[in-house]
Parts: sequence; structure tokens; C-alpha cells
Amino acid sequence: MKKRSKRYNNSIHELNLKNTYSLDEALDLVKKTSTVKFDASVEAHIKLGLDTKQSDQVMRTAVTLPHGTGKKLKIAAFVTPGKEAEAKKAGAELVGGAELIEEIKTSQKLDFDIAVAEPAIMRDLAKIAKVLGQQGKMPSPKTGTVTPNIGAAIKDLAGGKINVKTDDAGNVHQVVGKVSYDAQKLKENIVALIESVKSAKPKGGKGDYITNVSIASSMGPGIKIRF
Repeated sequence: MKKRSKRYNNSIHELNLKNTYSLDEALDLVKKTSTVKFDASVEAHIKLGLDTKQSDQVMRTAVTLPHGTGKKLKIAAFVTPGKEAEAKKAGAELVGGAELIEEIKTSQKLDFDIAVAEPAIMRDLAKIAKVLGQQGKMPSPKTGTVTPNIGAAIKDLAGGKINVKTDDAGNVHQVVGKVSYDAQKLKENIVALIESVKSAKPKGGKGDYITNVSIASSMGPGIKIRF
């Protein structure tokens, strides 16, 4: 079992892990129980009452966090030659078409955080759909990452737009900022995320939808919130 630091153990005394807290209270506790020596990320964990083995119970949504995640995304753009300049100007770091797709097909490596694509190149992109899908990086019209408006899509992503999807267990795990963020900024990001998840309830979902929400800092305890 991993040995916790004295600093961590002291901070945990302020927290009853069985309790649920208001978002304001929880954010205060997240900051107090973050004991690492770097600017830790703050994560939201949302448990959904979904059976993701059923295709009509997979939740997908896109939301713009008002204050971003605190991380600069490396964006890839799969485009036709006529759109390459637009993609680069908008901020994509990895830009290309058929040649880039072949490189990834050979290497099976994805050196980027998120991808956008033109509709015109989706047929070629099918060659690497498996590796993109396994890492949750396959562009999709549902999340606005397949679009002819490549420049606008890239700027949205750089400005805090994120794509959210349930994992195999029906959970959502999302970074919503840094411990150094003002509590109000973290609150606004978390509220935006929860509201987006609420509005994206799959048609096949039955019974209680959002069953549990907690927040935590990197390596910190999960703190349940009332929602």
C-alpha cells in the first residue's frame, strides 16, 4: 500500500469522505487537500446510470469550459491541401492529409491531444479509425470536430472546448482546471460540464441518470458534491 505523506494525512482530517458537500465547500476542501508540490489538476468524476454496452446508452457531448482546463492542447488537423494554411494559422500543430494518415498508419502513434477533420477527408481517415478510436481521438460530427469550418473548430478547442464521453463503466472523468485557479472559475467550469452532461442524456437511458459527482485534485481524495 502506498504510504501517504504527513501533510496529506493532516489535510484529510478536515474531510469526511462519507459526506456530500456543496460545490463551494468541496472546492475549498480540494484546495486544502492538494498536497503535491506542483500545480495539480482538478478533476470532475461523474457516475451515470447507463449501460454503455448498449449503443443507445453512450453519452457524448461537447462543452466549452469558460476558463479552459489549464492545459495547452496539441491539435491535429486532417485536411485537404487547400485548408492546410487555415489550420496552421488557427493553431493546429500537426497538419496534413493523406501523407499524415499514412505516417500514423505505419507508426500507430498519435502525438496529439485531439483531432479535427474536414468531411472531404473522412474516407481516408477510415484507415486509422481504429487507432484513433482506441484513444478517443476520432473526429466526429457529433462533437463538432468533423467540419468544413476547420479554422473555427481549432480556435474553439484552443479556447476551452472539450469533447466528453462515458468510459466503459458509464463514468465521465474530466480535468476542469488547476488548483491555482480561483474557486469561482473552477465552479463555473464544473457547472458548465455538469449542465452539458445533463442535456446530453442518451435516449436509451432509464432510471436515475447522474448518480454521483465528485471532484478531486491530482492524487487527492475524491470529494462528493450535491448536484
